Amino acid sequence: MAISVVLGGSRALYLEALAEALRSSGGMEAVVAGSGARPLLPLVHRRAPDVVLLEETPVGDDALRLASAVRAGAPACGIVLMMAGHRPVAVGRAMAAGVHGIVPTDTGLPQLIATLRSVAAGCVTMAPSPAGPAPGAGAAGAGPAAGLSAREHEVLRLTAGGATVKEIAAELCLAAGTVRNVTSASMKKLGGRNRFDAARIAAEQGWL
Repeated sequence: MAISVVLGGSRALYLEALAEALRSSGGMEAVVAGSGARPLLPLVHRRAPDVVLLEETPVGDDALRLASAVRAGAPACGIVLMMAGHRPVAVGRAMAAGVHGIVPTDTGLPQLIATLRSVAAGCVTMAPSPAGPAPGAGAAGAGPAAGLSAREHEVLRLTAGGATVKEIAAELCLAAGTVRNVTSASMKKLGGRNRFDAARIAAEQGWL
């Protein structure tokens, strides 16, 4: 089944070329929404895409506001942001805005497609950082690139904010046992000693 992608940003010609490249790759249905929230959000509502691909503008907050609006209006939709560099602070802000995947603007098409597929499958996926993992990141290969799910990210984010298991369950409309299972999976992936240590590791990497 083809993955549907809606592209949004300010450079129409660039986005049209990128959409054509995605369509030509096979297994992708891509359409360009245009610039700003006015054309993007109604198109996302009509098409219910698997993923929205946003281009970071010179004023990055514009893309983050769009990401937040997409998340609020279509919570089941994955969001991928193309951004310059891989700065931990910027990554953290993007994740807080609801972004599930980040790829550098100079990445190759195969990496972009891999990220889109991963996010469509429900994983939080960051492009590899040139500097490698930060110290204290836990087990080798752990982190969003290794397959943190969107649910695991949400639970870690709330844990980092000090929420109890009961509070997280109420916030996400889950059973407390489910929250514990998700937390346990996150701890194994990140190498955390407990749920707060796992949240700390994720926060230090800029994933929350």
